Amino acid sequence: MFPALLSLTFDNVYGHGVGSETFPPVELDGRLVTLEISSSKSDPNTNGDQQISISLIDFDSKITLRDVTFLIKSQRGEQFLFEQEFKADNGFLVFNFVSEERDSIIIEEDNGGNLFGSLLGLESRMVHVKGPKLSEGGLYKFDITILTTDGYSKKLAEPLVFNAGISIAQTTQFDFVDQNFGEQFIQVISYYDEISNFQYDSNSREIRFSMPFEWSQSNINQTSVVHEELVIPKNFGDLLVSGFEMYINDVKISEDVVNIDDFFSDGRVVHFIIYQRELLNVFANNPNQNGMDFTIKPDRNYTHLSSVTENGQFRVLVSWEPENLKSNSNAKIIFDITDIFLKNRPVATHYEFSMTQNDKIIFEQSGISSDSKEKHNVAEFKIPQDVTEIAYLNFKNLDNNNLAKSTIPIIIDRITNEDEISIPDWIRNNALWWSEQQIDDNTFIQGIQYLIKNKIIVIPQTQQESSTSQEIPPWIRNNAAWWSDGIIDDDSFIQGIQFLIKEGILQISS
Repeated sequence: MFPALLSLTFDNVYGHGVGSETFPPVELDGRLVTLEISSSKSDPNTNGDQQISISLIDFDSKITLRDVTFLIKSQRGEQFLFEQEFKADNGFLVFNFVSEERDSIIIEEDNGGNLFGSLLGLESRMVHVKGPKLSEGGLYKFDITILTTDGYSKKLAEPLVFNAGISIAQTTQFDFVDQNFGEQFIQVISYYDEISNFQYDSNSREIRFSMPFEWSQSNINQTSVVHEELVIPKNFGDLLVSGFEMYINDVKISEDVVNIDDFFSDGRVVHFIIYQRELLNVFANNPNQNGMDFTIKPDRNYTHLSSVTENGQFRVLVSWEPENLKSNSNAKIIFDITDIFLKNRPVATHYEFSMTQNDKIIFEQSGISSDSKEKHNVAEFKIPQDVTEIAYLNFKNLDNNNLAKSTIPIIIDRITNEDEISIPDWIRNNALWWSEQQIDDNTFIQGIQYLIKNKIIVIPQTQQESSTSQEIPPWIRNNAAWWSDGIIDDDSFIQGIQFLIKEGILQISS
């Protein structure tokens, strides 16, 4: 049998956290050889079994070596799978990972057909690895030692050793009821390991989840990239934001890791490609960490949505004033139309804009969009009293093309958790200074009045009464000191503010 010519092309990547690896060539008996490892589904149309191929190749001729003995130790995440020798006449092995409900891992070998073998014209050795959750994806680690080549009796004086990590995507869907957009879901696709502790906060629009990760210099050195994806339905307007930022273990990651793909018909895909330099930065911040805690949230402190037209040519960027649109009130919709093929540069093009609800037109206008980065397009109108909940911003016939259209869902009369108290940490400094009498009562009251009036802090509705005294009770000062030190929580502190309002000591103008 002649040696096999390997005709597949793999990405030139080195390290854990990816779907394929090609190792730098090493010398073996006067020639350069390399190890290639790659993943695929057994049959994408029929089942979910995952396959990983391993081949030892002549670097120059791209021909697989003959009579190779592999000693392979494998694990999925932290789960040990097997450690065993495998002989491969063509220098090519395929591992088929099959999920079965059993207590232990079993290994079965055959020479049957498989995806990789059929593509390469090889009768490669198929190794079935059967056990719980094996076809669900995750990070598969392989410690590979080459014991023989070009004859099973020719043991290498110095075995070749490769440490590989192949990621197989795991998709987890989280269903929930959003207080404004109703039944929704977010899919998290992890190319590294299984995620857990998923949470979504509808007020802050923050997504949180966790994932195992070994924070060690050696593991980071082997991890070229950690790849996570979010799939968001296009009818979930709150997450159609123009940009996201990511934190890992409370360390902000570079904005370069984020890429938003709006070219799918049913949803948007947000990619997070976290390279080694970012991992090293998180590691330097705290070497003694356990796993990854992700926080993903909009990259702006005001609503700024983004959508791509159906023909893929234009991107529409939208914001509005006031931020919380209300029925029977004025609205200003601010938008830009950019050309994707011109690197998202604003363009002057014909547009037709409308706001609708239940196919009823609330407002419409048409015109030529601004091609200036400083001058935005504006639509101003009054929202009728009977319009509430979900409405739609529609952009049609851009550049007089009926396929250049896009729709963005928004909320009128947004529901929020009004009883929740939201106080920025910097206010603790004011409370501490006041409790230590570094600032006087009037300054403290004026500060609280300003924060409430401008909605920097939010407190429940409190009935005001008149008072002949402006003296603040000592226990309020104690509360401020305890709150600034974290001894009492936000609710306890705000009760003191409510007391000042109720007694008329702190006057809140409407």
